[in-house]
Amino acid sequence: MSRLLNPIAFTFVKCTGFTYSNLSRLFIRLFVGVMFMQFGIRHLVSFDALADNFPTIFDWSSQDCLIIMIVIEIVCSLFIMIGFLTRIFVIPPILTMVAAEHYILNKLVPQISIWGLDSTDPGYLPIMFIGIFLFIILAGPGKISLDYFISIFLLSRNGRDEYEEMADV
Repeated sequence: MSRLLNPIAFTFVKCTGFTYSNLSRLFIRLFVGVMFMQFGIRHLVSFDALADNFPTIFDWSSQDCLIIMIVIEIVCSLFIMIGFLTRIFVIPPILTMVAAEHYILNKLVPQISIWGLDSTDPGYLPIMFIGIFLFIILAGPGKISLDYFISIFLLSRNGRDEYEEMADV
């Protein structure tokens, strides 16, 4: 029994004890950036068809809201993917996804109740993006990002290294 338990214990410890957190954060940034950017590209390609009936907020025109949405989807996605000012550039997509969720649940499909959402309803997509963006805010961009390299450069200019800085936190 002991011989059987040793490989199982070894496997369990190896599978749970080693993490690739920086690589994981790079993957999630690239994944959500590409997924979010494809909406911006679709909106840009079909701009003429969407310009007159795109959802509006703050009494802005449909065209203005569409332009703002395209800029947020493309620019923020690029900055999230390269990891530049990541936690700041995640905020506009979160706000747009909150607005999209509000629009979906209250105006676009009024016959869907909150209790009736299933896997085919459109309300899950904005919530999924909000969850991923909140994870990025909490976890940060990781060491495979421009944010990390810039912070290391700024620390080295002040004669500090990352380990000294982390001791202060």
